[in-house]
Amino acid sequence: MTDEAPPPATHDLGGAQRFRCTAVEPDDEAPPDDFGKRVDALRQILGRSGLMTVDEMRRCIEAIPEPEYHALGYYERWLRGISALMVEKGVVQAEALR
Repeated sequence: MTDEAPPPATHDLGGAQRFRCTAVEPDDEAPPDDFGKRVDALRQILGRSGLMTVDEMRRCIEAIPEPEYHALGYYERWLRGISALMVEKGVVQAEALR
């Protein structure tokens, strides 16, 4: 067994040197825009219908390649994760999302 810690996943930014000196804008109270509201509504509908769980969506979000992950906005990541999960489950064909 090795004492080396596994490399952090793309979404795990804690302690990453390149993010330590980046100013963070507090937006805890900022409501989602219309796009974010639609993505969240989609997540709720799919969850209530039993087609997905937030844990499954999170797994798909965390699987987004690093360059894409950092280029996407918060709700864009959600939509990418939801889309990947629906393709994975055969609910929608990948070609329909292009």
